Parts: sequence; C-alpha cells; structure tokens
Amino acid sequence: MTAAARRWRLDLAYDGGPFHGFAAQPGAETVAGTLAQALARVLRLDAPPLLGCAGRTDAGVHALGQVVHVDLADPLFADDRGDEGVRLRRSLNRQLAPRIVVTRAAPADPSFDARHDATWRSYRYLLYEGEVDSPLLAGRAWQLRGPLDERAMTGAAYALLGTHDFRAFCRRPAGTEPGQAITRRVIDISLEAVPDTLALAEGGRVLRLGITAESFCHQMVRSIAAALAAVGRHELHAAEILDHLRSGERSGMPAPAPPEGLCLLAVGYD
Repeated sequence: MTAAARRWRLDLAYDGGPFHGFAAQPGAETVAGTLAQALARVLRLDAPPLLGCAGRTDAGVHALGQVVHVDLADPLFADDRGDEGVRLRRSLNRQLAPRIVVTRAAPADPSFDARHDATWRSYRYLLYEGEVDSPLLAGRAWQLRGPLDERAMTGAAYALLGTHDFRAFCRRPAGTEPGQAITRRVIDISLEAVPDTLALAEGGRVLRLGITAESFCHQMVRSIAAALAAVGRHELHAAEILDHLRSGERSGMPAPAPPEGLCLLAVGYD
C-alpha cells in the first residue's frame, strides 16, 4: 500500500456458471477479472487493481459470501457526496449485477487479508434426487437418480468431523510428496433434506450438505459430496470412507462431484 491508498473489503455473491473460476486468467472471463475491470471503470484507474480473496472458487462454483480485499486510492471519488462505500457498491452493481453482486463495501484495517485472516469457511453442496431432471435446478444442484439412503450418508459424514489427513479427498498440491499429509479441521458437517417451498424439485427432493472448516484443500467438498452420494446409493459403505480417511489413499474413490452444486456461503474472521 502507498500513503495515498486505503484497503477495502468487498463481500460478493455470484453465479459461477458463466465464469472460468474466480482467479484472473489471460483470455478467460473470471470473477476477479470482471470485478477488477469494473473497479477500474468506476474509479477511472489506469489499470485494474490487484485483488485478494478468501478462496479461489473453481469454474462453475457459486458464492453468496466471498470476501475480497483491494487497495484503492483515497478518496475514492473526487467529490464528497454521501458514503463512499455505498456509492462504490451501487456503482459496481450497476455494471456487474446480476451475475456478480457486491453485497458490502467498507474500509478495512490496512493489514486485513481476506485469505490469511480467515478463521473458517462454510460451503454448501446441493444434491437433487429425482427420476426426472429439474430444469429449474440445473446449474444449482447435482442431479442424481434415487433413491439415496440419507441415514447412511449422514453416518458417513459425521466420521469426517474433526482434524484428519484429507489426502484421499483432495487434489494434491503441486510440489508436494505423495505421502505428505494434507491436514484439515472440519468444525461442522450436516446433511438434511430441504423443504421445496418454490416447487423446484419436480417431484424429487433436494439434500443439502453443509461443511464448515478452518480451511479446505482443492476439490475437498466436491470429493466429500461424491463419496457421500456413493454411500447413499450403496456403492460404497461408510466403513470404506473411514478406510480411505485413515490410509490417505485416493484410488477407489469416486470422481469429484460436479461444480454446479457447490456454493461458498460465508467466511469468518476474528
């Protein structure tokens, strides 16, 4: 940061379907790239600013509570008309909504880091169980043929609570050894059928998997969702989930669930 800059926190919601993930990529439309370009236009910057985020969601993954930090010139606007944060949020949303919506814009402490200061993150994964696909849930839930054994899935999910080596549920980071542990702490996990008050499920039902952890490794939630779905269809037993958790062996696990069912709900800070 320079003396003439201020750090800002932006809270975002977005539909991940049209984007190639959050992180900026040359030649691809991403959430970060689109937001940075909008900031440059609104504030008449010479170049799009650099953004930091709580979690770089993959292509197709949605968010209701993504958090971003960015350093912007102080003051934001040449005139002095009203709250700067409100003006910034409204100006950005006029360009970005409805695909990206800034739900909050406020000055932050100069040392605030959206990623490294986060103490927990909460994700939701939606599974639609039905004999006929629902066009209204397409792009929002993983559509599966039933029946799913919810009780067996819940029992397997509870085994993941606490601190474990999640190598069997993650894509290994580049530069790490195959035997190196990928330790994460799951604070809360739940699985429940959600009421279909808007009649979106077309006679089926929607199961909501919620996971809160201090941090996640790549594809962790999608891998857990796929494993639990396999348990629900009696393709895997809950004991096999425990075996993979203890051994760290990914071989024999199902491929990660599709990205469209995943949503970053919230990020926590002290």
